[in-house]
Amino acid sequence: MVNRAEALKRLIQPFVLRRLKTDKTIIADLPDKMEMKVFCNLTQEQASLYEAVVQEMLARIEEADGIERKGLVLSTLLRLKQVCNHPAHFVADGSALRGRSGKLARLEEMLEEVLAEGDKALIFTQFAEMGTLLRRYLQETLGRETLFLYGGTAKKQRDVMVQRFQEERRGAPLFILSLKAGGVGLNLTAANHVFHFDRWWNPAVENQATDRAFRIGQRKNVQVHKFVCIGTLEERIDQMIEQKKELADNIVGSGENWLTEMSTAQLKELFTLSRAAVGE
Repeated sequence: MVNRAEALKRLIQPFVLRRLKTDKTIIADLPDKMEMKVFCNLTQEQASLYEAVVQEMLARIEEADGIERKGLVLSTLLRLKQVCNHPAHFVADGSALRGRSGKLARLEEMLEEVLAEGDKALIFTQFAEMGTLLRRYLQETLGRETLFLYGGTAKKQRDVMVQRFQEERRGAPLFILSLKAGGVGLNLTAANHVFHFDRWWNPAVENQATDRAFRIGQRKNVQVHKFVCIGTLEERIDQMIEQKKELADNIVGSGENWLTEMSTAQLKELFTLSRAAVGE
């Protein structure tokens, strides 16, 4: 496999121009970027919901084929990621948030540390619904202005938010963004912390979002925190992405369709909840 990748790289290299901002010959004064995984446990409530979704959806996937099967796989992925985020996100019942999500508890702890240091943070989620929940909860519990940008935000309002966040002293310290609406085209260098609350399965999309802070104009080292629920599909997809990223970096290119092409046995292994998922 390594020899084949090297051979392919040699063939396509003359046609590929790849400039990396980490190359000091391109940008000499850009600070460092430090990426780290933040491993979280599920609560008992999350684990029960997770197992119920897996049992229901695997039975439906096994009986389906073609486009219908691909749609069910993607639907299962999204539903399980909602459960990993928070039960209230999955059920959408407007219920209380505190004490029901391992991810949310860890995010609150880490943001308290960020604010204590006088730093600012971006929080990315692929779900607008989760962004709404996060904004309400963080603003109430941390007592600090929290902005939220999603696909339905008007351009004028978006520009005001960016300006408000970029203000040195009085600006809002926390900015929640939906991945699609806030992943490209914004300069948010006031932040030196980036949180990926739920992970996308295409690392290129995630990296584009991180680059809202890690870009020309950034004066501080950027810390990137990627949340992963232990023992769930999030941990297994993270492991697969790391393996694929190594190959992609050697050749160039990545996509998302690989998940829908898995066999039912592979999907069962991907989805099944492990004993390590729930904290003691």
